[in-house]
Amino acid sequence: MKRLLVLSLAILLGVAGLPATTAAAASTPYVADRATKIDVMGEWAHPDDDTSIIGPCGVWHQKYGTKCGIIMVTRGEGGGNSAGNELGPELGLRRENEDRVAHYRSGTVDIFNLDRVDFFYNQSAPLTQYFWDEEETLRRVTRVIRTTQPEIYIGFTPTLNAGHGNHQQAGRLIWEGVLAAADPTKFPEQLQGKNALSTWQVKKVFSGGSTAGTGGTTTSPNCTTGFVPSGLDTVAGVWTGYDSPYKWPAGNLQGKPAGSAKIWQQVADEGRAAYPTQSRVMYKGDSAPACPRFAMTQSFVPFQPNTSPQAGLDDAILFGATKPDPGGLPKGTLEYLTFSRFLNVAGEPFQATLHLRGSLQPGKAELTVPPGWTVSPAADVGKVEGSKEVTFTVTPSATATVNQNYKISALFTSSTTTGYTDNVVRIVPPTEGRFQRWGNWQEYDEWLAGTAPQATRLGRSAAVQSMPVGSTIALPVVVHNWSSQPQSGTVALTLPGNFTVDAATKPYEGLAPGSETTVTFQLTNTDTALPATQNVQIPIVTGSSSETLTLSLVPKTAIPQTSAAPVVDGTATPGEYAGPILDLGRIWQGASGCTGVDDCGVSSTGEGSTAKVTWSDDALYFFVHVRDDYQSYAVTPEECVGHWQADSVEILLDPRGNASQVLKDTANTFKLGIFPFTNDPGNRNGNGVNGPCWERDADNHQGYSTGPLSIGNAPGVQVASTAKWVGSNETTTPHAYAGGGYDLEVKIPLAALPAAVDPAKLGLNITPYDNDDTSAAGTTTLRHIDMSTRLGWSALGSVQSDPYRWGQASLTGYTPPADRPTTPAPPNVSNPNLNGALSPQTIAQSARNGVPISGRVPTSELKVLYAGLGRSSVELYTYAGTPGTARLFLWSGLIGAIPVYTTSCSPAADPPPDYGLTPCAVTDGGYPPWSPDMSGHVVKQTTQQLTTGVKRLSIPLTAAQRARMAKDGRLLISFETTQNQVQAFDIRLSGR
Repeated sequence: MKRLLVLSLAILLGVAGLPATTAAAASTPYVADRATKIDVMGEWAHPDDDTSIIGPCGVWHQKYGTKCGIIMVTRGEGGGNSAGNELGPELGLRRENEDRVAHYRSGTVDIFNLDRVDFFYNQSAPLTQYFWDEEETLRRVTRVIRTTQPEIYIGFTPTLNAGHGNHQQAGRLIWEGVLAAADPTKFPEQLQGKNALSTWQVKKVFSGGSTAGTGGTTTSPNCTTGFVPSGLDTVAGVWTGYDSPYKWPAGNLQGKPAGSAKIWQQVADEGRAAYPTQSRVMYKGDSAPACPRFAMTQSFVPFQPNTSPQAGLDDAILFGATKPDPGGLPKGTLEYLTFSRFLNVAGEPFQATLHLRGSLQPGKAELTVPPGWTVSPAADVGKVEGSKEVTFTVTPSATATVNQNYKISALFTSSTTTGYTDNVVRIVPPTEGRFQRWGNWQEYDEWLAGTAPQATRLGRSAAVQSMPVGSTIALPVVVHNWSSQPQSGTVALTLPGNFTVDAATKPYEGLAPGSETTVTFQLTNTDTALPATQNVQIPIVTGSSSETLTLSLVPKTAIPQTSAAPVVDGTATPGEYAGPILDLGRIWQGASGCTGVDDCGVSSTGEGSTAKVTWSDDALYFFVHVRDDYQSYAVTPEECVGHWQADSVEILLDPRGNASQVLKDTANTFKLGIFPFTNDPGNRNGNGVNGPCWERDADNHQGYSTGPLSIGNAPGVQVASTAKWVGSNETTTPHAYAGGGYDLEVKIPLAALPAAVDPAKLGLNITPYDNDDTSAAGTTTLRHIDMSTRLGWSALGSVQSDPYRWGQASLTGYTPPADRPTTPAPPNVSNPNLNGALSPQTIAQSARNGVPISGRVPTSELKVLYAGLGRSSVELYTYAGTPGTARLFLWSGLIGAIPVYTTSCSPAADPPPDYGLTPCAVTDGGYPPWSPDMSGHVVKQTTQQLTTGVKRLSIPLTAAQRARMAKDGRLLISFETTQNQVQAFDIRLSGR
């Protein structure tokens, strides 16, 4: 009978045996419904990057009905895991939930994961583009924007100041996504066919602006009233002292009255801490009200400048976008300024154009320019139906300060309504000399010029270079003529001590307008040893132009050949290591986390952390002595990754010495992270009882390198350690190292490196990581958590990601085998990213809001004809119009957010959706069980390959599983076609 019913349904639906049809392009513009529409969209690279909007979105959602969403490019699968053993896709599943927990209470329930790989920490947008498939990622961003139609966009700066290359690229995707979503020529397939979208213009962008300034308050609503920005960006703020809907439970550790409201800043701080995998700990503080602020870097709509009282209101960020601007122009009106060029010369005119779009009555447009500048007079503007442009000629003052941004504003007035907008230009000298950019700095400036010129207001790249101590390098300066007249002059360097140059000044002559030439100096460092300060400043002066080059001095050494290969036994036998001693006692991060010479790896007597290196038989040998007073948490073999979360030493090798120059950074290198001891009493890892283990991280082939988990990425590596584990991770056991530290001896075959070594310029660094007592307050158990002091031979910030700032080594007498490639193999990140079709939370969201999983191409080829709960199974009938893969998850309980901490507060007093984020004892903050079933919510899962047509599926259940499904179960299904199209279902089962 059921079979007949299903077939009848199939016929009525018009699917049984019928081919799929393709609808014509939509005849009316696509408009997102409220289930899909996002008002304020944030975009970031990793879960926990996005916590700045928790409090603001909570206030905007509660007071103004604003709906926030987040585009999350990765799920953070490449990060460490301080709360469990999940890595790769399994970690991505856990981190996605952490992010949902953090934001859920603020009403931000739509997090659009793009499924890009989180490969490792780096500082390179080009490397990120390589791993993320730049065009496909932008395609997905564009689809999410066009589908959800956000009005406001918030996120990272696109500049190199964002640090992490993933952060830089996420910032760029904001600028690129805004442009692409509004461009009918970009991804035109999204605008056609059955699921056709429309182009979409984001109204305001907050990416990279400055929120510095004076005035305002944190103690009352409308907290930006009276705020005066120190820069030229318009700044909007929101007070987080409002009461939230969430209440303090009885017995809370903070001593708040039971049932009283938490302020939104409290909710935000609790959410900010909801990432235990990333070394965050449960928030146990009492938050004071704050005033988070956002600096606008691009607007296409009228807005209120900070000189206006309305700019201080807590909803000012919404004006002109989700709410009408107080000036009175209709909501939806576009008004913005563009310039014929951004970089201008004092005294030379350029064009400014005011763009108006909408339905506007006749009025007048005028510009306001800086004092001493001139502009053409106000212009009459006729009735606007559609779009209109008004162009003005602006001439900067002849005495305008160079290398400075200037604001130009426009005011459109029609009857009693006004619309204000502004933008900035930069004054540059007639002739500008800049150190010749290379690597990531060159690539960023090219991105500004070719893709997002408006982002130039944030600044071009800095002048950065490195050189080995005591060496000579070429220092090229590119001289550009920005003026309309030929230019001649000189370039001069101002040198710090211990530097010489082949000529103090060098000339350039007859440089035509718009042309450039290169003037090259030969710069020599005369130091015989690495100075205390590795970074020096070298001003470059070209006429009225100047910039300062930051030059990093890095150590250098010669690695000698030994007549007999050292025995890797943890002892430096006389004659094994004849080379110089390398000082590893410089701190490059975490200086505040160590105390005294024993703890900080340095010593006034010179017996600090050191290393010796030699080579023999096509292998490098290292003897590393680490001075340390406290033995850290002992990792298990499964935790032998993320070496920064325990005592360890990393050896970093750039075989060609050019990884940064070719835009691959550490993806072209070999980085070995070594744990000197483990919690391995059964010798499962094969390196002796509680012996050392090692892994490769953030390099050409990262991942486990020892024991049963080894992926074979470090063949031939040998390690001996003198460290002996004290046998307990309890702080009640003394944790002093015997002898005040430990020794490591390491063999690394040069064949294990990603390319043949260049014997003249091997990039080399050695970086000890020192973790001490990492137990949580009130507890006595060490944790696998990052609280490290980081030392190194070349000790510069983020040196782990920047091969150009490693030391340089030469291998005396070494010649690599002739058949060894000089170009590194393509990098292998080992742990892939999670496919969103395997995330129940992503599937449920897609089914609810209609935005396709991961921003991929949607399909509607799968139809679920029947889904019911039987006596001992879940029964389904489906119809597939095309072959594909169905992932089915039987789910029990709430799905929006799963608790990440345990608490002793009564569940009745602290119910969902507060999710146990309040402590009632100092020992609260443990981790609920997570794997393998997402804290018990995944009752069962299965994967089915579907062919075209009707298919019956049966999922057997135990009695206990059936009882859970009968109580609060649901069926989540993702469907992927062979063309990578996606579909999602959230089904309540019949028969419950």
